[in-house]
This record gives sequence, C-alpha cells and structure tokens, in this order.
Amino acid sequence: MSRKNINIGLFGFGCVGYGLYEVLQKTPGLKANILQICVKDKNKERPIGNEHFTFDKNEILNNENINTIVELIDDADAAFEIVKTALKNGKAVVTANKKMIAEHFEELLELQKQYKVPLLYEASACASIPIIRNLEEYYDNDLLESLEGIVNGSTNYILSRTAKDNVSYAAALKDAQEKGYAESNPILDTGGFDAKYKLLILLAHAFGIVLKPDDIYNIGIDKIGDLELNYAKEKGYKLKLVAHAFKTGKHKVSAFVAPRFVKPNDKLFNVDDVYNGVVLETAFTEHQFFVGKGAGAYPTASAVLSDISALSYDYQYEYKKMEANKRLQFNNEFSVNVLLKYPVESLTKIKLYFNHINELYQNNTEGYLIGALDFSHLKKLNSIEGVSIIIESVEQNPLKKLEININQIFELNEIN
Repeated sequence: MSRKNINIGLFGFGCVGYGLYEVLQKTPGLKANILQICVKDKNKERPIGNEHFTFDKNEILNNENINTIVELIDDADAAFEIVKTALKNGKAVVTANKKMIAEHFEELLELQKQYKVPLLYEASACASIPIIRNLEEYYDNDLLESLEGIVNGSTNYILSRTAKDNVSYAAALKDAQEKGYAESNPILDTGGFDAKYKLLILLAHAFGIVLKPDDIYNIGIDKIGDLELNYAKEKGYKLKLVAHAFKTGKHKVSAFVAPRFVKPNDKLFNVDDVYNGVVLETAFTEHQFFVGKGAGAYPTASAVLSDISALSYDYQYEYKKMEANKRLQFNNEFSVNVLLKYPVESLTKIKLYFNHINELYQNNTEGYLIGALDFSHLKKLNSIEGVSIIIESVEQNPLKKLEININQIFELNEIN
C-alpha cells in the first residue's frame, strides 16, 4: 500500500507542537507537511516565521487543502470544538488531549462513525509508549485479565524524588514545578485526575468498556506526608500513583486510580522519574511490560508522529472489543488492603468501615492503621479531613490462566 500525503493544520505551538515541527523536518519520507499553524497569542515570539501562523481557527478548519488536523492545545473545551468541527468537515484528527477525549468519548465515537473519518490519540495515554495501538490490535483475541500502570510522569517524578533524594513531598513538588513537570496549580496531576482520564481511554481499548470520568474513582498523592514516606522507606517499598483495571469475574471489570506501595519484585518498582510503565496480564502470555518516557516534548511528539504515519496508510481504530465484549459490566465490588493515616479524633468513625485491622499505631495527634475494607468505602474515608490512603494490595479475583475451558474458547471464536 502506498502512502498518501498528509497536509496538516496544527493547533498549538507549545513544547509539543514545536517538537512535532522539528521531528517532521527530520522525517521527509513520511510525506507529511504542516501547512498552517493556529495559535492564540499574537505577541509571543516564536522560533519560526510569522508566515506559518494564523489566529483564526476557521482558516484551517475550512481549508480544503488540509486533510489532517493535529490538536495540541491545553484547553479541553476549545479542543473539543476544534476536533468536532474537523471531523464534521471530513478531516482526520490526531490529538493528545486526554481530558477532552475522556469527557466526550461517546460523542467522539459517534462522530467518527457518522462522518467516516479517523480520530487517533496515542499521545493521550502514555506519551512514547504505543500502548493504545497494542491494546487495539495485538490483544484483540487474547483473554486480557488486568492492566496496571504508572501513566502520569509528573507524579512519578515527585514520588521518585522523595524516595531517591530523601526530600519531603512539598519539596519534591516545588522541584517538579520549577522544572516544568508540574503546573503552578498541579491538582490535575497530583489529584489523580490526569491518570483517571488516561485509564478511561485505556479501558475502552483494553476491555471495550466506555465510561464517564465520574465512574472511575481516583485518589491522588496530594495528601501524602512524612508518615507514609517513612513507612515506605522502612519497608523497602516505593510509592507510585497507579492506574489499575482488572476482571473480577467472567463478565465484570473494575478500575480505579490510587497511590500504592510497590515492592522490589514488582515490574513497576524501577519505573522512576518522568517514565511511564504499563503491565498487562493475559490468560495465555502472563505478564507483559511496557516502559518509556511519559512526559516531555519529544516523547509526546513521537506518539503524535506515529499517529500521523498511521494515517498515511488510512489507519483507524476499529473498537472491535466494544462489540465483542457487550456482556462485560463495570463494577467496583472488591476489597483492598490499605495503610490509612488519620487524625486521632477520627479513629472511632474510621474503624467502622474496616472488615479487619492488622496493625494500628498512633501518637497524640495522628496515627495509621493497616487493614482490609470494601473498595466502596474509600470515597467516604478519603473525604475525612486529615486522612490519606495508600493501597497495599487488591483482593481481586481475575480469571485464572488454568481455568480457561473449551466453552470460553468457543465463545471467543463466535464473537471475533
């Protein structure tokens, strides 16, 4: 199959936009050219000439010579209007905006179907790791049981600094902000929202389940203090913000985002700094591990470039699992083992939520306990002032590798 020419209208020319521009100059065989770039600030100095830019989005969206829109702006609402208009105008779209995709996933699916144009978004999940394409294609016929990963580079950098350099959470956050890894208001990252948006996207391609952001519960790292950090060091663990999705039965899938103690034998243990890592478990191949840079101009631009390259061969997501896995249901009926830090005046109320408590310690002001409880109680506990929660382990019941019977194989053959 011969490649077609890709004529790009680019929205946004920040770090990733300029990174894409530079990368495209070094890949002439791709037959992809940026015809025009739309930006907002008329007074900002830029490293290329003014003739490349416009300040009117419609100049690009209505340009018949442009067949592909690449959207790389921060504003999720404005991004959605750009993407929606582009798809209606019959233009293929590449985007890295995970918040926009997560908040409008169902409508974006319908737009792709109605106007028969592709929307690709590899860069929205794990930057340089080609995880969406792998889930979409390679794992189509395998029994995927679980997906867990570090999918936010900013929080991973912060937590890595606390572990490697023995600094406080506040000092690590300040350092991340100074280096540009975290925003001045970092709650999108530190609150676990960015990771939740990415998990929502991965769920659609891993299990064929389409959710809304409010369906997935997220706990961030913003409440972590010295007690939790010292506990991790004493045990030889690392703290990581982990996105986790897994089967809890033949037709049930659960998912959440929360900080977790990661042990040295865990594949995510050595995923540090701004790197991302994803571990997949399947019935036939056990564990497979993906790792790569999850932040920065060039890692993200490389994923955008990969999508542009795929479009030159008319690639599009088929979303086959959504049809094949209609019987799968989302639920969060499982239990977790946690370390919970609490103010002493809240202990009586907190203990009522636990199925059992293995360890308890407190001083005059605060304490921690380790025990098991139903996942559904975490939201209530996390809302209590002064409480922070770290997951130690999940008591899940995924389909076991050796329990696959011939009926399951026939079912797979019937739906594929």
